[in-house]
Amino acid sequence: MTNVAKKTLKKQHSTKRVSWVGALAASMIMLPGILVGSPVLAQKAETKSLSYGELLQKTEQGEVRKVDIDDGEQIAKVYLVDQKPDEKPIVVRLLDQNAELINKLKEKNVEFGRVSSAESKVAMGILLNLVWILPLVALMLLLLRRSANASNQAMNFGKSRARFQMEAKTGVKFDDVAGIQEAKEELEEVVTFLKQPEKFTAVGAKIPKGVLLIGSPGTGKTLLAKAISGEAGVPFFSISGSEFVEMFVGVGASRVRDLFKKAKDNAPCIIFIDEIDAVGRQRGVGIGGGNDEREQTLNQLLTEMDGFEGNTGIIIIAATNRPDVLDSALLRPGRFDRQVIVDAPDLKGRLEILQVHARNKKLDPSVSLDAIARRTPGFTGADLANLLNEAAILTARRRKEAITILEIDDAVDRVVAGMEGTPLVDSKNKRLIAYHEVGHALVGTLVKDHDPVQKVTLIPRGQALGLTWFTPNEEQGLISRSQIIARIMAALGGRAAEEIVFGKPEVTTGAGNDLQQVTNMARQMVTRFGMSDLGPLSLESQSPEVFLGRDWGQKSEYSEEIAAKIDAQVREIVGNCYIKCKEILQENRIVMENLVDLLTEQETIEGDVFRKIVEDNVQDTVRDEKLAVPH
Repeated sequence: MTNVAKKTLKKQHSTKRVSWVGALAASMIMLPGILVGSPVLAQKAETKSLSYGELLQKTEQGEVRKVDIDDGEQIAKVYLVDQKPDEKPIVVRLLDQNAELINKLKEKNVEFGRVSSAESKVAMGILLNLVWILPLVALMLLLLRRSANASNQAMNFGKSRARFQMEAKTGVKFDDVAGIQEAKEELEEVVTFLKQPEKFTAVGAKIPKGVLLIGSPGTGKTLLAKAISGEAGVPFFSISGSEFVEMFVGVGASRVRDLFKKAKDNAPCIIFIDEIDAVGRQRGVGIGGGNDEREQTLNQLLTEMDGFEGNTGIIIIAATNRPDVLDSALLRPGRFDRQVIVDAPDLKGRLEILQVHARNKKLDPSVSLDAIARRTPGFTGADLANLLNEAAILTARRRKEAITILEIDDAVDRVVAGMEGTPLVDSKNKRLIAYHEVGHALVGTLVKDHDPVQKVTLIPRGQALGLTWFTPNEEQGLISRSQIIARIMAALGGRAAEEIVFGKPEVTTGAGNDLQQVTNMARQMVTRFGMSDLGPLSLESQSPEVFLGRDWGQKSEYSEEIAAKIDAQVREIVGNCYIKCKEILQENRIVMENLVDLLTEQETIEGDVFRKIVEDNVQDTVRDEKLAVPH
């Protein structure tokens, strides 16, 4: 829309508003005359009347009981002797001089008096004028107020939108934060800096200017910031990085300036910027140079954090889950002096987190939080909170009084794999899926370095028609080559079982996701971890270019000859693992058939039961082989 069109449209709106207000004012002006004049007309239409001569005659004859004379209207209200008490008086139009009538009334001793309607009419007129003037004045005040608000919004467009609390009462303390002890200790020290600065300044220490919380989503970065604000007892500003970014030039930088101006006025204080990667991305990257407005906002933020003017007493805490995209000038000491890694909790941390979230949950005495913690490796604090919440929802849905281990198991399955689907009815597909899942679980159990099986089920969840869970016994930081080979073999166990039982022409698409994982693990062994015959070489970058769509435009770091050797090594690793899988399943065909029959009947086999069956059958097979060997 052009400027001329905007002005025309605005003028039309203002003309409509003025005409509407004018029509309302005109109707209000006409209202008093209508209301004042209508009662007199109605009164004249409804009451009887006499002539002046008839009034004198009836007074002479003694038929008049009372007369009220209104000089203002020049009328007389006459009450006759034979008139009923509830009847209205008779109206008589008087002359300019009524001496004869007054003398006649005095002569006949008729009660008469003088009344005036002028004062009542004046009061009524004033009242009716106020009736239409007051709404008009209120309407004008409303229009003025709206125009003033519009101008204020225009003036405040560049103001900071940070939420400010003199003493943030978030309801979260450090006692409510568990599982990330190292990060909590770092931030407790920051709170001590704010509360007792002399303890550190006495030895020459300076308050850190910024703390950057780095961690995956759900690990508790924002929760830590809430705990800091609840513990520090100092003014607290909280804002998201996206609130600095606007489509108008200069607004982001203006908001940064305004935020730090308010913070300086309330120092010592804390500024918390959530998702700082929205405004702190690297400058001059991407196709076309990036967003110039975002870069100006970042430049202003860098200057405010550590420029010519000091920000004594202001501590900036920021959170991000993408530290790889942040500008290097933002990460240097003097701006963000400390980078605190908020990682997924270990076994002890998960147990502490579960204890925190179980405070307001009614758990059955048989539920062991330690067992839940062991069963949930890799879960973040948000995952564990969601797990107990899902268990509580299932408990309420099933009308139980307390959360049992059954609800916990179902909640884990729901969080990991998705919502439970309708059980399979078709016996052919059900048995085929049973062979596939038993193949995974059996190979994973018989291979030496694989994680123990947790559960095998034919109940569909999410997009999967059947699932096999493996749970590690301990936290795994480093993974050995034998463990990766074991995982590749377990992932190929489903396809190997299908081929052994139904033949190559009858294999299905059920192993599609398994093959993707297998190929990815084998390729990483060759190109990243140096676990192949090509030697200890890292042939592919471990950090793809995030500003160019990650894999888009990525150049190969090796020749075509090496690329062919990489493909050959990947095929060799996968091929050897597949051959070993089929050998294991063929050697334990009877065990596999028994497990498939049991799984088809029960639809779910727990890990302990599965491992016990495999262990017993394998021992029996070994004992029979020993008895069959001749001496």
